[in-house]
Amino acid sequence: MEGEADNQRRVLNLVAVFEEHGAWRHKQAPHIQPTPASSQSQQLPSPPASQSLSQMDAQHQAEQGNNEQQQGQRGLSFKCLSSFRHKIREDNWRRQQDPGLKLHSKEPEEKKIALELLETEQAYVSRLHLLDQVFYTELMKEAKNGKTVPEEVVKMIFSNISSIYQFHSKFFLPELQKRMEDWSCNPRIGDAIQKLAPFLKMYGEYVKNFDKAVELITVWSEKSPPFQELIADIQKRKVCANLTLQHHMLEPVQRIPRYELLLKDYVQKLPPESPDRDDAEKALEMIFMVAKHSNAAIAEMERLQNLWVVYQRLGLEDDIVDPSNELIKEGPIQKISTRNNSTSEKYLFLFNNMLLYCVPRVIQVGAEFQVHLRINVDSMKVRELNDAQFPNTFLVSGKQRTLELQARSEEEMNAWIKAFRDAIDRKEKRSETFKTAVHGLEMDTPALKTEELGRRAPQWVRDNLVTMCMRCREPFNAITRRRHHCRACGYVVCARCSDYRAELQYDGNRLNRVCQECYVFLMGHVVLEDREEKHKGILEFPADAGQEWQRGHTGLVCDPAG
Repeated sequence: MEGEADNQRRVLNLVAVFEEHGAWRHKQAPHIQPTPASSQSQQLPSPPASQSLSQMDAQHQAEQGNNEQQQGQRGLSFKCLSSFRHKIREDNWRRQQDPGLKLHSKEPEEKKIALELLETEQAYVSRLHLLDQVFYTELMKEAKNGKTVPEEVVKMIFSNISSIYQFHSKFFLPELQKRMEDWSCNPRIGDAIQKLAPFLKMYGEYVKNFDKAVELITVWSEKSPPFQELIADIQKRKVCANLTLQHHMLEPVQRIPRYELLLKDYVQKLPPESPDRDDAEKALEMIFMVAKHSNAAIAEMERLQNLWVVYQRLGLEDDIVDPSNELIKEGPIQKISTRNNSTSEKYLFLFNNMLLYCVPRVIQVGAEFQVHLRINVDSMKVRELNDAQFPNTFLVSGKQRTLELQARSEEEMNAWIKAFRDAIDRKEKRSETFKTAVHGLEMDTPALKTEELGRRAPQWVRDNLVTMCMRCREPFNAITRRRHHCRACGYVVCARCSDYRAELQYDGNRLNRVCQECYVFLMGHVVLEDREEKHKGILEFPADAGQEWQRGHTGLVCDPAG
């Protein structure tokens, strides 16, 4: 009850502060005159005198920062999202969701849509109640008793669902209900949606956290049988309608795009002289901006979903999945053998940073292909070959191997060459951008002299100045490659490049996290190959793994290009 009260107070304060600063835009629409009935709708409380907008914003940022510090360790669960892709963009969900929505046949078209919005909102609030007051509440109760999982895990799974539930149940739904009750004398919903639309931005946090939440459910269901049993018990209840927790958690992800579809339809059906037209169009524009952010997060989830399908086809374990990889093109190809002048069927997966050269498995149990070779895109070259015996052939040359490949047609060959060149260009541009950024950091960050390494505390490079590890150049992400600092040189590096400990004199000779280069210099040890490549799967080797390490330490400035 105390947690619920805190969430409700937080939503109340946010709404009150936003109203105080003129976000409702009443002054922008002086022609709107509220009727006596509408003036009796729920009054929002005034904000506490001691709490300013900047303070509220700082509090919100702090809470969001705390949530972002907790990161999952595994990729996206494909099974939970297998039916997700087409649910939002198609509008057949409107008729499937509630057959009763067609009963208002004699009402004006705009009122039918307003009623549909109200009825779907009522169903949506019921789902939010299930997530917050049933799943979250019961799982948190057991977590506090130490019987299932840590409390922090439950909080990470449900993100800010409590705030979303409080907002919709206490403000959005009551406002819609009041407007529909007063429709005969005040036929409008645009101004109500317009004043509440800014708070829908809170969905961004939930959507970004969704894939991590689904994976936490999967991981902890395996680790904690009581956790799995409690979820299964709740899912058996009538209120769950034979759907899993993951399916119910999709509802908030889908809701914003549905608002956009309904409101767009509402604006189109409004008569030109409708008093709600201006407000409805402004509300639609605000919803569109919120949906844009939500759709971007959804697109990212779909990208990860497609990536996960590829990993399954390759038979790779999900603990080596790298979300920073991007699949560019895949397909069958013929490999030309220079020894016997024949061809054999192969299959290619071209990613943004590597080419996987595969062969189909004869017995496809657990995997469709077997990876025979990995070629880094870095320093790769591709060109067409003029071969009378084997038409439509092209050459792919990389650090690890050169391949002569034959496509089934000239069109297919051109498509492959274009895909390879696009991947190579993107890799080169990223490398140039990184070199420029590192050069700027070297100019702005005073480097320690070699003899001072470990004896004087370095100036740390700020996290927000780099997007890739300053050693292996692999991009950072929130799941498998997070930012760390080398305590010797101050560079921002990934966990794999800083999985070393060395005694630092400036810190009382205590062991500190250092990067591989500083470890070798300070300890005088050569890093063994088995240690350097430990726990690395084929999808997580750095882009220049096959390149021999040759970096100097003069001024602790290492060439990131190797």
